[in-house]
Amino acid sequence: MKSWQLKKSGRENLHLVEGATPQPGPGEILVRTKAVSLNYRDKLVIEDRYPLPISYPLVPGSDLAGEVVAVGSGVSRFKAGDQVISHFRPKWLRGVPSHEDLRENLGGPLPGVLTEYVLLSEQGALAYPDYLTPAEASTLPVALVTAWVALFTLGNLKPGETVLLQGSGGVSLFALQLAAAHGARVLVTSTSPGKVARLKQLGAAEVIDASVNPAWDEVVLRLTDGRGADHILDVIGGDAVPRSIEAAAWRGHIALIGIMDRPSTTISIPNVMVKNLRLQGVSHGSRADMEESLAFAEKHRIQPIIDARYTFDALPDALDHLDRGPFGKVVVEIN
Repeated sequence: MKSWQLKKSGRENLHLVEGATPQPGPGEILVRTKAVSLNYRDKLVIEDRYPLPISYPLVPGSDLAGEVVAVGSGVSRFKAGDQVISHFRPKWLRGVPSHEDLRENLGGPLPGVLTEYVLLSEQGALAYPDYLTPAEASTLPVALVTAWVALFTLGNLKPGETVLLQGSGGVSLFALQLAAAHGARVLVTSTSPGKVARLKQLGAAEVIDASVNPAWDEVVLRLTDGRGADHILDVIGGDAVPRSIEAAAWRGHIALIGIMDRPSTTISIPNVMVKNLRLQGVSHGSRADMEESLAFAEKHRIQPIIDARYTFDALPDALDHLDRGPFGKVVVEIN
């Protein structure tokens, strides 16, 4: 079988290699990969900017949709022919995770899914809604679940509340669709005027052009009559975090999700105190969170947004597209 393998950090060290097809052991399933969606995390792993240690060689990638082709002894959840997606943290099933649960991630330090056949634990896979294609389903494991946890598991989003999102990446677009389906008012910042209409079609009430209004927090306050946003999903990090604090409503919830700018910042503690804000880091969720998000997506027919599809051997081009900032997800299809 063919796999993309990272021999050491750096895009130049990512190569397509041949290897033997593995066989499932007890409690394992063998999945033939049909599609893999890329995440910003994959870029961090490849560039050696991920906060956890990585051992090489490594197959990167975490978000798979595929078909079960064989099962090991003791497997009862799946059979050959089942269509499944991967669970990013296969040992985190529910509740409070252990240190090991948080550390054991697909695509680093665990082997990833950019390969023709993947071994997954029985608990590390889930069936996906049958209205989705494999390419669409591959976008769900990280982006949908992260948005769900930020808004619902931790945020307790209620209809009528205001949600502020940043940009048009996978997490932000899923959050937009989830929040709009739940009856929330959604504001989105964007530096691309050409994306305004598409964001409004997905349910955004207002789109703030951050290229024209770099002080977008002030615009948020104007659009909310000075109240601010009840929920903010900060996927940028760095200098965006202080603006998120300014844009938040009293007792607002700020989910810190990304470090697209940089991994550190300086904030005003009094501003957080005066507003009684809750700043909460969000790093994916459990299998139970994933099951809940899939059920909601199926009920509301949430349609994943794919910006581009690439063939398996064109992974470098797909990563270049990820660097450019896609509208939604970039998917690698494996035939």
